[in-house]
Amino acid sequence: MRISQRTRTLGVLAVATLALGACGTPGSGGGQAASQPTSSSGLATCEPVAGESLVVLKDDKGLQNADNVIPAVNAQVAADHPQVLELLDKVSASMDTDGLIALNKAVDVDRRTSSEVATEYVADNGLAATDTSVGTGTSLTVGAANFSESITLAEIYAAVLRSAGFDAQAQTIGARETYLPALQSGELAVVPEYAATLATFLNGQVNGADAPSVASSDVDETVAALTPLAEQSGLVVGEASAAQDQNAFAVTAEFAQEHDLTTLSDLAAACGGIVLAGPPECPERPFCQIGLEDTYGLEIGEFKSFDFALIGQAVRQGDATLGLVTSSDGSLASDA
Repeated sequence: MRISQRTRTLGVLAVATLALGACGTPGSGGGQAASQPTSSSGLATCEPVAGESLVVLKDDKGLQNADNVIPAVNAQVAADHPQVLELLDKVSASMDTDGLIALNKAVDVDRRTSSEVATEYVADNGLAATDTSVGTGTSLTVGAANFSESITLAEIYAAVLRSAGFDAQAQTIGARETYLPALQSGELAVVPEYAATLATFLNGQVNGADAPSVASSDVDETVAALTPLAEQSGLVVGEASAAQDQNAFAVTAEFAQEHDLTTLSDLAAACGGIVLAGPPECPERPFCQIGLEDTYGLEIGEFKSFDFALIGQAVRQGDATLGLVTSSDGSLASDA
């Protein structure tokens, strides 16, 4: 489960183009560099490098759970109107993480409305139903959590359902504790969900707070565990998309290029004494600093605490080497 609140307080970032020294770079005086500093592990201490663009390092050892976007549908609605899942599964098939980043950029950075962006997405991806009357006479409410990504996904779901003749509207409800009972009761017909987080939540409801975790970094395994939990909870889940919104760790593109990094394992092998930026709880959480140390053997030399919305800016400005972000953050778009 992600450790941050799902909020998006994004704006256009004014990024300084300060050139900070990276490991092994000669000093500003122009002479030869002193011997390269090393960390307690003997690896080079690679200083942060400022830059305008962030790149997410691949979680190649599966530290994070698979929070792929997945439609959750009220079981009675799914039984009465099987076309609903068929239509929403097509949405899932159309979407990957880069696409989700682009949707979030359009809303959070470019300041377009979720409704406008959703309408464009449905048209661009050919998601409108071919049978435009299958849902005639049926009203459906698509619920959304109170953050922009969920609202945009709900608007996409509603637009696709309307194209099939359903009287479908998106409605922002609030947190999972609020919208899930409404989905189970049928007040809501469908909600865009996240596989690992929903599996963890339902597992706690069905099997108790101390039940062993059923979520993992493998999306197929996670959905296989989620499906019966959903059925026991009066829900049906559709196909998981390739789009993920989960914890991720980013460096500047300049830092990644300088040290030839694509994965977290690359970083752990190349650099020690890393400056990590994250929310205050990061040092005590298994999906944050503890996981980086235990799973990757990454040596954290210093931790800097920031509000979640400011972590990316801290990395861009060279205040930290590595920062916790979300994998679908709109500011990760190449033209953000």
